[in-house]
Amino acid sequence: MMKSDNIKKGIDKTPHRALLYATGITNKEMRKPFIGIASSFTDLIPGHVGMRDLERAVENGVYSNGGHPFIFGIPGICDGIAMGHKGMHYSLPSRELIADMIETITEAHSLDGLVLLTNCDKITPGMLMASLRLNIPAVVVTAGPMLSGHYHGKRLSFVRDTFEAVAKYKVKEISEDELMELEMCACPGQGSCQGLYTANTMACLTEVMGMSLPGAGTALAGSAIKKRIAFESGVRIVDMVKENILPRNIVTMNALQNAIMVDVALGGSSNSVLHLIAIANEAGIKLDLKLFDEISRKTPQISSLRPAGEYFLEDLDFAGGIPALLYELESLVKDSMNLSGLSIREIIGGVRYVNNEVIRKIDNSYRAEGGIAILYGNLAPNGAVIKSSGVGPSMMKFTGNARVFDSEEDSMKSISAGEIKPGDVVVIRYEGPKGGPGMREMLAPTSQIVGMGLGDKVALITDGRFSGGTRGPCIGHISPEAQEGGPIAFINEGDKIEIDINERKLNILLSDEELNLRKSSWKKKEKKIDYGYLARYSDIVSSADEGAIVNRKVRK
Repeated sequence: MMKSDNIKKGIDKTPHRALLYATGITNKEMRKPFIGIASSFTDLIPGHVGMRDLERAVENGVYSNGGHPFIFGIPGICDGIAMGHKGMHYSLPSRELIADMIETITEAHSLDGLVLLTNCDKITPGMLMASLRLNIPAVVVTAGPMLSGHYHGKRLSFVRDTFEAVAKYKVKEISEDELMELEMCACPGQGSCQGLYTANTMACLTEVMGMSLPGAGTALAGSAIKKRIAFESGVRIVDMVKENILPRNIVTMNALQNAIMVDVALGGSSNSVLHLIAIANEAGIKLDLKLFDEISRKTPQISSLRPAGEYFLEDLDFAGGIPALLYELESLVKDSMNLSGLSIREIIGGVRYVNNEVIRKIDNSYRAEGGIAILYGNLAPNGAVIKSSGVGPSMMKFTGNARVFDSEEDSMKSISAGEIKPGDVVVIRYEGPKGGPGMREMLAPTSQIVGMGLGDKVALITDGRFSGGTRGPCIGHISPEAQEGGPIAFINEGDKIEIDINERKLNILLSDEELNLRKSSWKKKEKKIDYGYLARYSDIVSSADEGAIVNRKVRK
């Protein structure tokens, strides 16, 4: 029995069938599996503008294998466009809306299977969360990374050549004409931003977890390969419905550990920590922050892509993609399955080419440890996250003077005015899941600091989070957050902050007595936004160390 029989079989379903026939479906098609294509196409996001072609490819694949496709729309946010203003409050909370909307449409219309067409930052994890919550056959198709930009013989990427370029202009390192030329060239067309930022990190990890076909994570936007993957995903979902292959059979603890391993081996976005915890939660699996650090400690970083390195996603794809990376990490890989029906080891066994300049061998790694570290201390009792792959050797251990700001906007005024000096630790608080609300990314301040030449002289810590494009000593996800009375709320201007990444320490150099005294006089702040969705979100969202989730109860 198919799930769609709930709306199309039996005398009592005459009204349901009448409405379905009104869509143009034929009697013969009514007997086929109903496949939902959750498309996040929008004209607003560069990573999504090419999805109309992929929708057609998926549709054709579904039809060719005996299913009937139904496209329905899922909205998305471009984090780059939402950055640095009120819009960024909505980015992380949109992940929960996306999961809820897919659940709602799928259950209301009794769909048998799903193809999830996605690409950018919160849309991919939101769709994965929905697939595991529903636990019906599902395939993820990521639309692919953008080609690099080109300017005067140099390759360009979005973050370095726009956000950081603004700061370079302000310190007169580049001219206004050059800045304008860079903004026209940095993003040449469709696709997710060219480096290992959050969108591309999650695309790669989705492939590692087995929820997209091999090669999907890095195949370039607009390419024939990407269209073929979309077509084959449409074909595959029909077979998965017939074989009853479910997301929770694929996204196991082994698959999640493989994803963490690949994330740290690539030096991927720190946002992946939030998303993998949330995805695991929907699968009924608890991921502890400490697991990320344990895996990172024993996994060498064997690739170095922008923003921290010089390679682009196109280079990773041409080097053999995720299968080639797994080939070099085979000794660390745990057994798991891909929705294609192949085991991860069978995928590795099919690798015929690896470019060892882009994907190094383990004994020639960039770093002995992986690219993410989890820090603890009296400033972060429940943990904090740093993309250690983006930190230079001189800043792995650092003690500085706190410059305290209660919002991103206040910090930007001070940074732009040249008030941040070498030896400072910029503290941006009340930007966590509840306090933000929405745990905004701090790409604007971090890019300003790097662009002004302070990336190896100034640290930044926050209970908010960072874009995948962030590099430098930037520590986020500090838990508990300020709004919940975490120690970050008690920092005063000029306090000494100690950061030791190698030892995984983050401390404020105060006695327990002084911290307790400050805590006793602390008063909770009023909500920054007290209306609409964000007000509701701030009431129910969990801490960053728990994945900033709102759905704590999962279906057995």
